[in-house]
This record gives sequence, structure tokens and C-alpha cells, in this order.
Amino acid sequence: MRWGRRAAATAPAETLPRTAVELRDVTHAYGDRTVLSSISLTLTEPRVGVIGGNGSGKSTFARLLNGLVLPSSGTVLVDGLDTRSRAREVRRRVGFVFQDPDAQIVHPTVAEDLAFGPTNQGVAPAEIDRRVDDVLVRYGLDGHRDHPAHLLSGGQKQLLAIAGVLVMRPERIVFDEPTTLLDLANTRRVARVIDELEQDVVVVTHHLDLLAGFDRVLVFEDGRVAADGSPAETVPWYVARIS
Repeated sequence: MRWGRRAAATAPAETLPRTAVELRDVTHAYGDRTVLSSISLTLTEPRVGVIGGNGSGKSTFARLLNGLVLPSSGTVLVDGLDTRSRAREVRRRVGFVFQDPDAQIVHPTVAEDLAFGPTNQGVAPAEIDRRVDDVLVRYGLDGHRDHPAHLLSGGQKQLLAIAGVLVMRPERIVFDEPTTLLDLANTRRVARVIDELEQDVVVVTHHLDLLAGFDRVLVFEDGRVAADGSPAETVPWYVARIS
């Protein structure tokens, strides 16, 4: 089953520069438990998928890409900026959408929540209003501008979380299992939204059909990259591995 995706991912618009993310011999541990071991790779492709079993290290990997997690050893660079010392600049370039939208919805109303990020960036109020209006219309939330954000449906909350990242104009967006908590209809809707983004994306997912048309897929296993290639190569390998 495919969810109405185009045959190939659309490259970012010319106005959006390509963001390169590089990991150099990255290892990460929580206490005495190592979750990633000696990861070295560079991400430049417009559409990158990340798959693997629970506990394989993929969510920690995702959080390393914009400095939400700093490596225990090794280096993560975004356009040459070290996430250890240049975190603020890195997060302007790389946005992050959590699995649970409630983790990133922080203001009472939809419009207030959308305005929060660009306000912190120092964007002019008139430009913030323009951006908020744009994403409200684009994602069908314009009728919910002053609606309490916590009363939105699960699908609407996920769209709000995505919109809240988009208004900050990142060049790459990392999605950590964005459809895990959604029903089929909302999963399809979010898949279409991701497909239509101009930004480069990294998508961590258990929904393998979401990766059709992606440029590259990484398979994580026991804290290491076990496979790295096109969806046609890596997805069947992964399915056979877990069957």
C-alpha cells in the first residue's frame, strides 16, 4: 500500500539552501548504557529515512542532528557548525518534530503557539502574523486560530506541531516517528504534508510505506548503522531481517 506519494521526492526550492549534517565517530551513552557506537556519516540528501527496532538508537540519532542531544564522544556538524558550541544557530537550520505533539505545544491557543518560535528568533511582529496566517491556511487550521490547542484532535495537534516548526523557517526538519500516535487517515495526511515540504527532511518511522520515493534510508541495529542505501535496497533487507 502506498499513501498517494509522488514517484520521487521533490527537491527543495532554490530559495532553501541544502543543509549538510555530518557525524564524526559519534558515540552516545545514557549512564553506562551505550545507545550509539562509532557513527560516521554525512546527510545531504533531500529525503532521508531512519528505521530500526525499538531501542536500536534511531531516536537518539535524530536528536543529535539538531543538538537536542549532545554526543558523549565524537562530533556533530551542521553546515560546519558544531552542535556543542553553536546550538542556537544549528537549531535555526534544523527543526525537530516530536512523536507526541503535546511535547512541543506550549501556549494556550493555536495562534499563540505558532507565534512563539519566531518571536524568540526576533522576527518582526508583522512578519510573524504573515507566517502564522500562511500556515493556518495551509494546514486547515485557520478556523482554529483562537482555539485551545490542547482541545485539538490528535491529527490537528501533529499538524500544529509541524506548522510550529515551519514558521521558524528551518532548512531541514527532523521528524521522530510523526505518525506513531495517529490513525490511518491522519497518518496519510501527515505523510502528504511531509511529501510536499520544500525543506530537506529526516524521518524516523516504523511505517515503511512512508519512505517510498525517499533518496536514502538508514537502518539502525544495536546502536550502529546496519544498512545504508536506497529504499529499494534497505527496506527489503530490513523486512527480511525482522521476519
